[in-house]
Amino acid sequence: MAPCACEGTGGIAPALSGASPEIKSEAACVGAAFVYLLCRMSDDHYLSALRSRRPGAAPLALLAPLSGVTDLHMRRIARRLGASAVVSEMVAAAEFARGASEARLRAEGSGVDVHIVQLAGCQPEPMAEAARLAVGSGAQVVDINMGCPAKVVTGGASGSALMRDLDHASRLLEAVRGAVSVPVTLKMRLGWDHQSLNAADLARRAEGIGLDGLTVHGRTRQQFYKGQADWAAIRAVVEAVRLPVIANGDVGDLAQAQACLAASGAAGVMIGRAAVGRPWRVGAVAAGLRGEAPRGLTRAERGSVAVEHYDGLIALYGVAMGVRHARKHLAAYAEAGGGLDAADRTRLLTTTDPSTARALLRAAFGAPARAIPEAA
Repeated sequence: MAPCACEGTGGIAPALSGASPEIKSEAACVGAAFVYLLCRMSDDHYLSALRSRRPGAAPLALLAPLSGVTDLHMRRIARRLGASAVVSEMVAAAEFARGASEARLRAEGSGVDVHIVQLAGCQPEPMAEAARLAVGSGAQVVDINMGCPAKVVTGGASGSALMRDLDHASRLLEAVRGAVSVPVTLKMRLGWDHQSLNAADLARRAEGIGLDGLTVHGRTRQQFYKGQADWAAIRAVVEAVRLPVIANGDVGDLAQAQACLAASGAAGVMIGRAAVGRPWRVGAVAAGLRGEAPRGLTRAERGSVAVEHYDGLIALYGVAMGVRHARKHLAAYAEAGGGLDAADRTRLLTTTDPSTARALLRAAFGAPARAIPEAA
């Protein structure tokens, strides 16, 4: 593919200089992030993405960033099976800037189109440097994490802790926006707690700084993952800005996605925990939102996906570390397949032999090879 006209030319406008009036008009109505992505894509992707941005067109379904979960191979699989986009695991900006191997692996995006790297940090300089390094390594979008509720993250004044100080949060956004020319997006929560529901305020600041898109999880930090996500509360963010807003939290199937979109008015949904052990689910929701019937995978095909994911982790991390990283996925695949008894499930989760794990994964999905509903 020819180099994009956006690169090294000072922004989006030069990339549209030769576009038709229709495309220019369309581009004026959407976030710069997506305009940039359009000119990065092949013709088929370009037309598909352009349609998805038109008023009344189908919303998107993205794979959410899950720390320690959405590794490179899970993202590759989910994208191949139809997810609108996939986001890396949360990458600690300071560690990434120092060249830490674990951070570099989390940010890896080879074979993923479009490659989105999510960064977390609490100081402007490391965030800016990490963004530059991510883009230099192939990231096409930089996402900033202001939504993680984990104590290990918020205790370091990162993640959703940044929603307690919007002035400081804005400085981080400005640093990253000024460091790179690719789209920059932000993921956040409704606020720190129900006494400080300031997501709309942060969204307006982000838009003013020049960010290109937002994702909002419909809970506060103090809720962690308890209770139900408040999809309706996301509407205040949607109505506060012209940026595309993605809704996140408790979306695991098409019916939930449709209900979330109706309540929030968002441009799409982001699916996280429901995709663990079922990476095909995001693509199924995306197809449903387009009004298409999702392609059902046979049980054998799902077993092959599970083995592919396992082998990818072994290749990425090596056997010793790969086996440890794989366990959370193995448990989820075993539950999704349902074909193992308690003893074999224990064997799957404890074996250090890849050949044994592969055989058990196939056995987990070893029922007759027929297409089964994508919601399963």
